[in-house]
Amino acid sequence: MPPDRHARRQPPLRPVGARRVVRRLLTLVAAAAVGAGLLAAPAHAAPSVDEIDAQIDKQWEQLEPTIENYNKVRAQLKVNTKKSDELAKKMVPLELESALAMNRVGDIAARYYMTGPSQDLGALLVSTKPGTLGEQLVILDRLAQQQRQQVAGVLAVRDKYNRQKQKLDDLIETQTKQKEELEAKKKQINAEIKRLTAMLPVSSVRPANCPAIDGVLSKAARTAITTACAQVGDPYVWGATGPNSFDCSGLTQYAYKAAGISLTHFTGAQWKEGKAVSRADARPGDLVFFYSDLHHVGLYLGDGLMVHAPRTGKPVQVSQISYQPVAGFRRPY
Repeated sequence: MPPDRHARRQPPLRPVGARRVVRRLLTLVAAAAVGAGLLAAPAHAAPSVDEIDAQIDKQWEQLEPTIENYNKVRAQLKVNTKKSDELAKKMVPLELESALAMNRVGDIAARYYMTGPSQDLGALLVSTKPGTLGEQLVILDRLAQQQRQQVAGVLAVRDKYNRQKQKLDDLIETQTKQKEELEAKKKQINAEIKRLTAMLPVSSVRPANCPAIDGVLSKAARTAITTACAQVGDPYVWGATGPNSFDCSGLTQYAYKAAGISLTHFTGAQWKEGKAVSRADARPGDLVFFYSDLHHVGLYLGDGLMVHAPRTGKPVQVSQISYQPVAGFRRPY
């Protein structure tokens, strides 16, 4: 038998396994993707409405004491500035009096230096008895001393006022700096609140005098809610449609007029002018009517609340809709 027939037969070459090829390809693709930035970390989700509200509340906790400190410093500054002005006014006659007294002393000194004693003083010297020259000189010294005391007294009072005014002026300077710092801090916090508020979705309404409202889909409803809530505290006056007093249908008419929607100043007409909405489908901005004869209406805010003009003696306010029988809801847009 030929020698080559006794040679050991070599096993056939096996192809690279499919799984190994796929694994290598995935590794290469992943590496390329990372290099190209395709597998970057996922972006953080935008903050929710509740998170934004919480941040606004946190900023407000800092803003309110800042405002009160600002008010305190401003009030103190006003008082101290008034005191400083009053002291300055008191010093005007003192300055004048001291200047006049100094002029009188100067005149006496100049006259004695230039001409010697005046005729009056000369007569005084001549008419006195012999041996009284010393007494006369004492009198003259006392006259000069009186002038000096007068000037000294005026200057002492003036200096007292000056010291008081200097203390006030130093305090005013400190308080002015504090006021400016507080103003800057207030401006900074207000800017942050404004930035956070701008992050709220358009459907979120934060009207003055009313609770926060979310899910207001209509621009007209947002305007009507904001307008009605701004009237909270205005008196109820029968037949009034604003801008400073309202009855119930006058308030809803006024609110939607701001949104460009005309409603009749009468609950029965407003019921017909809006489209019917079930209680389950009612949303902020809808009109809610009460009693079988529809004699009362309010602007629904959601969560069982409304803003309305209740009656004489009760101003525009936010109330639960459950305190009187609900007749139904209407949507005026």
